[in-house]
Order: sequence, then structure tokens, then C-alpha cells
Amino acid sequence: MNFPENLKYTKDHEWISIDGDTATVGITDFAQGELGDIVFVEIETKSQTLSKEATFGTVEAVKTVSDLFMPISGEVSEVNPALESNPELVNSDPYQAGWMVKIKISNPEELNELLDSTAYQALTGH
Repeated sequence: MNFPENLKYTKDHEWISIDGDTATVGITDFAQGELGDIVFVEIETKSQTLSKEATFGTVEAVKTVSDLFMPISGEVSEVNPALESNPELVNSDPYQAGWMVKIKISNPEELNELLDSTAYQALTGH
């Protein structure tokens, strides 16, 4: 199980990577493992400004559908185009090729409320 130390995490199993005022968001290795084979990712919130913990899309696995939640407030500026034809990238490479959205951060203070790698590992029991 992979818990990169350079990322922040949510209790809902999203990860976030910060680059200036832009953040990249996806689901964690733990989350994709729990979901199983991902067959579809639906994100229709491009250009929308969403608040922290708002639903920005869904991920569908063979046996379940799960909502995706914003780790912080911001505008969805980009959706990963590769997931439309290759949703399995979320399973095979959740922290790189399987990223889901990029957001323009609107409240950087919310980053302080996220979990670090050690706290997230403790949350998952790994």
C-alpha cells in the first residue's frame, strides 16, 4: 500500500497535491483497492466552483458507485481526459496517471485541515 509523504489526504480517501495555487486531486491507493476494478469515472463539474466536501463526481467499480468529494474549496479547472477511455488508470496508477481533477484553490487555509501521510495511514489501519 502506497502513502506518498508529499501529499495531503482526506478522511474520505482523496489525495491532494499542491503546486502554487493549483491542486491536483484523486483517490488514494487504499480507496481504489477497496473499490476494486474501476470501470467508469464521471466528473461533470469542470469550471464549477465547489466548496470543501462537495461532491465533484463519482467513480464506478464493478460492484459499487462512490461519490468523490472536494478536499478543499476551489474551481475545477481541468478533468483528466485519459479517464474517459481508461478509467482503470485509477487502479493501476492512482497518484500519477489516475489523477481526477485540477482545481484553482480558493481557500488555502483549508489545507491545514487535511491529514498528512502518517495520520492517513493510521486512519486506514495500514
